[in-house]
Amino acid sequence: MFEIAREMLVELEAGAPLGVVVVTAVHGSAPRAVGSAMAVAADGRAIGSISGGCVEGEAYELATRVLSDGGLVDVDLGGEGDLYAAGLSCGGSLGVVAFRLSAEDESMVQALRESLDPAERVEVRLPRYPERADQPFHLVRERARRMVIVGAVDFSGALASAAKALGYLVTVVDARPVFATRARFPQADDVVAMWPDRYLGGVDLGPQDAICVLTHEERFDIPTLQIALRSQAAYVGAMGSRRTHQRRVSLLREAGATDAELARLRSPIGLDLGGSSPAETAVAIVAEILRDRTGASGRPLSELRGPIH
Repeated sequence: MFEIAREMLVELEAGAPLGVVVVTAVHGSAPRAVGSAMAVAADGRAIGSISGGCVEGEAYELATRVLSDGGLVDVDLGGEGDLYAAGLSCGGSLGVVAFRLSAEDESMVQALRESLDPAERVEVRLPRYPERADQPFHLVRERARRMVIVGAVDFSGALASAAKALGYLVTVVDARPVFATRARFPQADDVVAMWPDRYLGGVDLGPQDAICVLTHEERFDIPTLQIALRSQAAYVGAMGSRRTHQRRVSLLREAGATDAELARLRSPIGLDLGGSSPAETAVAIVAEILRDRTGASGRPLSELRGPIH
């Protein structure tokens, strides 16, 4: 639900209520995870999604109903006996809860406001539904994934846009102030003019984060990669040709990098998708990051068997 927190808060803080449908369980194959949500505003606008389109109409009707009558509904969408949905084409079903939400529901509104904070378990009670007083919602806020892009180059802008689409907080860092400017990278959350190795040495990156080195200068690359490969970041990638990669590995070994550290380096960066433009390269990079994060094969789904979710 926190994926649509900003849009929900715009309505709630303007005094407008919402009809909300939240996925509470996934049975079998389904396109969205537990916690996915759709909200319907007073003017009929839909915010968010709970499926790949299979039951959006039914979810919309459900949200509109509870927005109007203030009821609380628990139902399975897509399963046998479902009164609302025609069924999920993927063969699964979604357990959902639908309720009316307004600014009076202070605990929920506060949880939405805090949704960009570090992860924690939040207990939320909806006072308008006393019959559910002993069954509070448990919402988990995950710390936003971070991506540090080293190098203020054209590829960095395209990668920042792609990473933002996946929910990353993006920082572009470069030692050259004339290039590391907000005007050049409006897509990024932060643009830092600092030697990249110094910057990385002062930030706390975790196992959900990524470091992408897009520079081609050894004076930047080697000290930066030394720190990156020793960090907790899940993904460390570096742009360059195979010849550049071999040269980097040699210099990193001389600088004391271990085999285990070097094995973490994704270089040349990205999957082999055949593109070369900044936008195409960005897609190849985020595709590799997503593959590594999920442990998926990266092969075409048409060549595989079994569930896709």
